[in-house]
Amino acid sequence: MRRTDSGRYGEEVFRPGESGEAERIDLGALAYDEVSVARLTALGVGPGWHCLDVGAGTGTLARWLLESAQVTSVLAVDRDTRFLVADHTPGLVAQTADITAPGFDPGRFHLVHARFVLMHLRSWRRLISVLGSLLVPGGVLVLSDAVDLTTADAPASPFTAVMRALWQGLRETIGTDISWVPDYPRLLLEEGLRSVAAEIHVPPLVPGSPINRFWADTWERSRAAMLATGRVDDAQIDRALSDLSSPRSAGLAPGMITAWGWKPPLTAGPGRESRASGDLLQNLGRQCERWLRSRP
Repeated sequence: MRRTDSGRYGEEVFRPGESGEAERIDLGALAYDEVSVARLTALGVGPGWHCLDVGAGTGTLARWLLESAQVTSVLAVDRDTRFLVADHTPGLVAQTADITAPGFDPGRFHLVHARFVLMHLRSWRRLISVLGSLLVPGGVLVLSDAVDLTTADAPASPFTAVMRALWQGLRETIGTDISWVPDYPRLLLEEGLRSVAAEIHVPPLVPGSPINRFWADTWERSRAAMLATGRVDDAQIDRALSDLSSPRSAGLAPGMITAWGWKPPLTAGPGRESRASGDLLQNLGRQCERWLRSRP
């Protein structure tokens, strides 16, 4: 992970203290929260669960977990928790932390969730293992990151040109890399997780929608990084921005791959005491059974 002068990831491009940054994060949440909520609901997240939300942003999912899923607690971790510290939702604890630090170990959880986090960190492979190690037996790891359809074979357009410049610019400034994200299922299996599965959501570009506004704001904040790649100039960026607000423009935004897997529950052999409490294992067993019965 490339460090900035401030010593925190990403602030070379996305500065938490910059006006409008919380609103930009919320636009991303409006575009993708519904999909994350549906997946977490299907996995049986609910009462009695202790959850870790990594890269919690403005806390939209953390609040949903507590207020709608009615989990017992959520530890919301981020590199900068200024958007969370004033949140007094019962059961929510905000922690400022660098998850890449060797000593990062905030406890054990029934759910460990991270969305649009690991794709920005160069130590992503090690961090998948770290996050998996934070699960209690029978817990579930849920990871979401970006996937983009603006490949070299996609039709040329101002949008595709700017998106390619964006990914390159972010890679060269803060280390963002989405090339490995489709490998999530294999990587979770390698960590020993079970019942691994994945899904993809690719939202349409709709003028005035949260996703269009999110990308317009992201491009503006990343303009210098994109220009530095030499792939686009200001006129091309402005044309792409104009197209985002045009009713004649249509296409697909970058999508989100979500992958999940369960840590095997402990089984106590003869003469051996379980390391987890009976109540915890019973609760997790019921959750797993409900989820497995719901699978096609």
